[in-house]
Amino acid sequence: MEEKFTILLVEDNAAHAELIIRGIQRKSIITNIIHMEDGEYVLDYIYNKGIYTDKKKYPRPHLILLDLRLPKIDGLELLMEIKNHSDLLDIPVVILTTSEAEKDIVRAYQNHVNSYLVKPIEFAVLEKLLDDLGIYWLKWNRKPLKVLQN
Repeated sequence: MEEKFTILLVEDNAAHAELIIRGIQRKSIITNIIHMEDGEYVLDYIYNKGIYTDKKKYPRPHLILLDLRLPKIDGLELLMEIKNHSDLLDIPVVILTTSEAEKDIVRAYQNHVNSYLVKPIEFAVLEKLLDDLGIYWLKWNRKPLKVLQN
């Protein structure tokens, strides 16, 4: 049986989240999509704290799709937290946002984002973007089976 690929979708706009989830699930790639709207809950989830202590029920994500504008803790703060923690560093983080602001793009790459994507307005273009994203991260991209310790 093929292992499920867990995607943590961090998006506070319910309509955007629904479109993204539908776009990802359209493909035959086996995925487990966990949708969260709040940065504080995301930290609890990735650190397995609070209600998220059961690692079988709340598995470590293979990929994080992260919006920038979030309640409580914004996307750039989450990105910094993830990329500055040695146990989380190997999780690819893709910013998926409506912001085309150069300052946001620069700050994201300064904080080691793996990719920065701007959500297209047209649904057909968004579907194509999600298809390509899925093919790249779920089929083509290779990660080590085990992270080497220094």
